[in-house]
Amino acid sequence: MMLGSTAAGLFWMFRYLERSENIARLIEAGLRIALTQSGRADDEWRSILTTTGSADGYFEQHDTIDGPATIEYLLRSEANPSSVLATVMSARNNARAVRTALTRETWEATNNTWMELSEALRKPVPAQDLPQVLALIRQESAYVRGALHGTMLRNDIFNFSRLGTFIERADNTARILDVKYYVLLPSPLHVGSRLDAVQWETILRSVSAQRAYRWQYTGEISPTNIAHFLILNERMPRSLAYSFNKIEQNLRHLANQYGADHTCQAKAAQLNNSARNRSIASIFEEGLHEFLGQRVADTAALANQIESDYRFYD
Repeated sequence: MMLGSTAAGLFWMFRYLERSENIARLIEAGLRIALTQSGRADDEWRSILTTTGSADGYFEQHDTIDGPATIEYLLRSEANPSSVLATVMSARNNARAVRTALTRETWEATNNTWMELSEALRKPVPAQDLPQVLALIRQESAYVRGALHGTMLRNDIFNFSRLGTFIERADNTARILDVKYYVLLPSPLHVGSRLDAVQWETILRSVSAQRAYRWQYTGEISPTNIAHFLILNERMPRSLAYSFNKIEQNLRHLANQYGADHTCQAKAAQLNNSARNRSIASIFEEGLHEFLGQRVADTAALANQIESDYRFYD
């Protein structure tokens, strides 16, 4: 059985990489709102800070919402432990700690990601360079993921790495939907109604799902279809249903390899079932905000259970 410290390093390495990519997507969505819907820019930046859990820290440093200040805080601020620069450094530090468990290609891709992004974020990013830097963040994360997929045995190393990715991804998708779909509505009574299509398209852009959505659903953007797509569609790689299914699969592989079930396997099955055999209408009836909030809490509890069951810090 793998040492708990090695499992923890792999798990958190890929959580941090996924987090850096998600932040880049959110900033990109914020820029689009700022450029096309200037009257909503402050609300959009506030929602991004809320989604990333950075709002309290931001307001310790600033009195008002400001686009450039928000971008600086999310990308490279030393006061923000969840900035892109901080998360990529944490990913690299975890990778270095478990270097012997990684293929050469995966380690080199991770180390190169750190070198490229630390240079790109060495100074505040000029507005004209921001789209290129955000694309670089997404690209570098994809390189590491590709190296893992292309060179790693499908063993416990692979499974702990993928658990980190999908735990983080499920948490992020649920938070984006909750904040953008619920918090920014004029009233909870508007949930599921037709509002400005730009707001709903921003949700899709936040998870790079615009084209996939249009492949799946013909016609105009529908809030109900967006919610269905990002919660229940099992073929959408950033949906809750897809992420929960992958989490259960990877934990099942670990149980089979080690010959022992743990509490986390049962919790993962329950979480997976919460997004299967459901209609979006039943979720709206339950309360979208309540449903998503519970999934965020359940995902966090599962992550803690994985850490406990596999003795990450023993």
